[in-house]
Amino acid sequence: MENSANLLLPYIMPSQAQKHVTHNEAIRKLDALVQLSVLDRDLASPPPSPVDGDRYLVAAGGTGTWAGKDGKIAAWQDGAWAFLAPKTGWMLWLEDEGNLLAFDGDEWRDAVAEGLNPASFIGVNATADLTSRFTVKSPATLFDEEAGDHRLKVNKATPADTASMLFQTGYSGRAELGLAGDNDLHIKVSADGDTWSEALKVDTDTGAVSLPTGLPLGNDDQVATRRHIRERLTANRTYYVRTDGSDSNGGLSDSSGGAFLTIGRANQAIGEIDLNGHAVTIDIGAGTFAEQVEVPVVVGLTTYHYLIYSGAGDTTIITSNLGYQGTIQARLGAGAVLQNCKIANPNANGYGCLSLQRGWLRIGDGIKFGSCGGSCITVQGSGSYVLSDASFTLDADVGCLVRAIDQGGIQIFGNTIAMGTRTVMTTIEARNLGFVEVNSVTFTGTVTGKRYDVGNNALINTNGAGASYIPGNVAGDAWAGGAYA
Repeated sequence: MENSANLLLPYIMPSQAQKHVTHNEAIRKLDALVQLSVLDRDLASPPPSPVDGDRYLVAAGGTGTWAGKDGKIAAWQDGAWAFLAPKTGWMLWLEDEGNLLAFDGDEWRDAVAEGLNPASFIGVNATADLTSRFTVKSPATLFDEEAGDHRLKVNKATPADTASMLFQTGYSGRAELGLAGDNDLHIKVSADGDTWSEALKVDTDTGAVSLPTGLPLGNDDQVATRRHIRERLTANRTYYVRTDGSDSNGGLSDSSGGAFLTIGRANQAIGEIDLNGHAVTIDIGAGTFAEQVEVPVVVGLTTYHYLIYSGAGDTTIITSNLGYQGTIQARLGAGAVLQNCKIANPNANGYGCLSLQRGWLRIGDGIKFGSCGGSCITVQGSGSYVLSDASFTLDADVGCLVRAIDQGGIQIFGNTIAMGTRTVMTTIEARNLGFVEVNSVTFTGTVTGKRYDVGNNALINTNGAGASYIPGNVAGDAWAGGAYA
């Protein structure tokens, strides 16, 4: 055997003459191959002025003295090119690219581009082990995007397994976030790494959030009915509504960039807070608001004075065309004060402008009723109540001024109602145990229509003001136990 098995280094044979030639040939090969580093891998032709010791990886299509030497190492030694054929496992460094190549038996492969895939362990400034096979010790770890999005994935085999992030102090767990033993999202904490308390759970099917350990009720802001979701007012508040506003605004400033566009959005905002005994005013700017207003049932309302709808006078018009439904409705315990606006429902054939069904309203200053096919004010049901102690105006023909039915009640006293020259079907109506009190009211204008209609044990009480006290040119009727007093 004249050459070594791997590097093919020539052996010195027994009784060989000029042994130094064989020895130097082996040294030259070792000089070329040990710590193998080449200048370039992109040349197919020899460089014009090589320096002794220069090495290249011959590119495909070799020419000149490099012809047929593709993929071999060309080393310039003693004024001539020596060629070394690579063997499986050889590695070399590309000096011009700063890259590492490895020979797989057929071709040179880019070790950086190939990556370590798979790698059993990776430790960065730390030692990886069988459990933590990828370990990093660093002030920070960055997982960056490549083309916009970036998602960190934590996968588990079955729902009963755990996929989570564990936060530790001194290698002892203190908080855990993830899918712990099922497919719901859990947030848990521990004071010692052994005993854990679950603070929050999100159901994977419904998205419902539960608080397994409950909430302490010692803090008044944490009473069970609110559960942290309501802002609790500490002072009076005003929400603004304007025709140039936006329902994506916050509603807290009187500007196009701050005010709401609709009264309905202001009602939603009120329904999301706890008034805590403070007054909230919806300040409605000039213009026409074509919407039905549903007065919200609110938390923390201590008196009907504390929720106020206030416009800019009769330039603020709230109108709808909802048939039997009122333009402004108060139902099931909802209530408010109305002032300084005009309310209409021209196509109504039922409740009309204001409709109360077990709700309540106070008519404040500056209210004007516009065209209304039904009743300006309808109060229906036990617990429904309207108080009118401020003057208001009738600005168009209506079906009825006020109607109380099914135990609903209306009190009108000490004010002036400017009727104008109007046509009505009935000025005041009470049925089915409804109650209307009209006391010390001054009516102005001329009204064509029936004065009143009271029946089915209902009562209209004028405190003895007389049969012609209520405006109209047709006498009123009392029937089936109805009384006019």
